[in-house]
Amino acid sequence: MLAGRKLVLLAHALLIQALTFILRPTMSYRALELDVPAAWLGVLSASFAVAPLALALPVGQAADRFGERRVATAGAVLVTLSGVAFLVLGGHVVGLAAASALFGIGHLGCVVGQQALVANTTDRRGYATAFGHYTFAASLGQVGGPMLIAAFGGDREIPDTRPIFMWSCVIAGVLVVLSTLLPRGNAQEAARREGGPGGVRAILRTPGIPNALVTSCVVLAAVDIVLVYLPALGTERGLASGTIGVLLAVRGVAAMGSRLFLGRLAEAVGRRRLLVVSTVASAVALFAAPLPLPVWLLGCLLFVIGFGLGVGQPLTMAWLAEAAPPGLRGRAMSLRMVGNRTGQLLIPSAAGLVAAGLGAAGVLWLTALGLGWAGLAGRRLPADPG
Repeated sequence: MLAGRKLVLLAHALLIQALTFILRPTMSYRALELDVPAAWLGVLSASFAVAPLALALPVGQAADRFGERRVATAGAVLVTLSGVAFLVLGGHVVGLAAASALFGIGHLGCVVGQQALVANTTDRRGYATAFGHYTFAASLGQVGGPMLIAAFGGDREIPDTRPIFMWSCVIAGVLVVLSTLLPRGNAQEAARREGGPGGVRAILRTPGIPNALVTSCVVLAAVDIVLVYLPALGTERGLASGTIGVLLAVRGVAAMGSRLFLGRLAEAVGRRRLLVVSTVASAVALFAAPLPLPVWLLGCLLFVIGFGLGVGQPLTMAWLAEAAPPGLRGRAMSLRMVGNRTGQLLIPSAAGLVAAGLGAAGVLWLTALGLGWAGLAGRRLPADPG
């Protein structure tokens, strides 16, 4: 991929993740502003995953058939419409859920198009590095998003959400423009040569792939839980929204560090060992985070959580990209999204039930136990997939 086109792709990844880490916490704050019970925060989080769960495989097939850039452009347009929906319909919980679902569909189109582009424009030997750089750009967006919340929140526990939603619409408009400049992959030509109806089943039969999908699902759900319930934990503890925004940014900075040097880390430690150790370490830190700790120590724990969780997503992307033939890589990435969305649908909903009895701390403890299990299960992954 030419350097200029690669920068456009990385900028596209940065913006969609920035919007995710702006809109979703802001949705939580808007819900708290409306006095929505804590148990409903899990339902709102799950609404992000419901429609994409059904559409993920068709979107992946569309990326293989019609091209990655078209799918990413359609996703960017839907993201823009969702920002408008948050502004217009965000006065009640049903409107927030509808806007979140629309954003989930747009987000799906963007990331499937991006990931298929990375897979189809990178040599197999460079997958760990390429997906590391791709997810590094995503982490950069995850840092910038919470800082916008911090800028508008200041010392208040609940920020003024309307200007945040308005700026999100502006950023989404830039995302649409970048979509038209994305490089073209080879998905369409490869799909005509190699795509087939049994492609998804063939991917699932590849040794280690089901384990990679489960790990990816749990790791992303854990990121989701931190994103949604850290503001709730901060409200319970009396922390200012600006402080929570900085803590979320610390998590993003740590993820950036792990992803920028992922290729070297994987070569030095081994992919399987790196995935297991990083996931278990993040589980231990997440379990400690709800304890009554000073803010500086909570920041250190968020750094460990971010670094550990930052490894899981690019490594599972690399496993899938190597396992899938060129004409099926869009579907392979969408298959991963199905697993991720399933986790985002079921785990936050279960977390909402826990929150009703134990609050945000109970949700984070339960998530930490799930992460620990996923990390230990990762020992069954192939040491060198593909």
